[in-house]
Amino acid sequence: MDMQNRAGSKPGAGGMASQSEQNLQHKERLKRLHIETADVSNDPYIMRNHLGSFECRLCLTLHTNEASYLAHTTGKKHQTNLHRRQLRENKDNSNLPQPKIKHQKKNAIKIGRPGYRVIKQKDPENGQKSLLFEIEYPEIEPKLQPRYRIMSAYEQKVETPDDKYQYLLFAAEPYETVAFKIPNMEIDYSEGKYFDAWDKDQRKYTLQIFFKDKKLYVTKVVATKN
Repeated sequence: MDMQNRAGSKPGAGGMASQSEQNLQHKERLKRLHIETADVSNDPYIMRNHLGSFECRLCLTLHTNEASYLAHTTGKKHQTNLHRRQLRENKDNSNLPQPKIKHQKKNAIKIGRPGYRVIKQKDPENGQKSLLFEIEYPEIEPKLQPRYRIMSAYEQKVETPDDKYQYLLFAAEPYETVAFKIPNMEIDYSEGKYFDAWDKDQRKYTLQIFFKDKKLYVTKVVATKN
């Protein structure tokens, strides 16, 4: 068979190179390209000793020049050691305490206590007592709606805890939070016994609550919170 005239062969080459030879040549070209373009100035593992040779601090190998060192960095030994070191660093970092995320508090300027009115009422049919709260927020921030929550006597820090009472809080920026001291009785959430509404036009928040117990204690404002 005439190997000199086959496609891809060169005169005197002895025939077309095998696929494995082509792959080897391709790897060598990439290796030379890496050596020509690599920058060792940022390599943390290269060290020049007093004899002028180069050492790899990761693999503890000695090299006569930069080209030899760069050729070493493309080898299996160096790449394996790099991989092992990365795994070890990741494991060590996972055992470190994670930094706490600090949430920046919104420092809104308060403009004082809102206007309010509390009305005591009684259901004429069964004598059940209720409280109607009307809280005025004429300067409330746009797109905000007032919110309320009920706090136990042991949550608040203003008065000595008394389990006969609980606290009803209303909040809306930029006003101070206002708290009302109300009887610590079960609130009736059945249909028609609970009502709240926010009037955007008049900027007035209304809340009505009924107590299942017919006895009603005095209700008063006890504190405001920022």
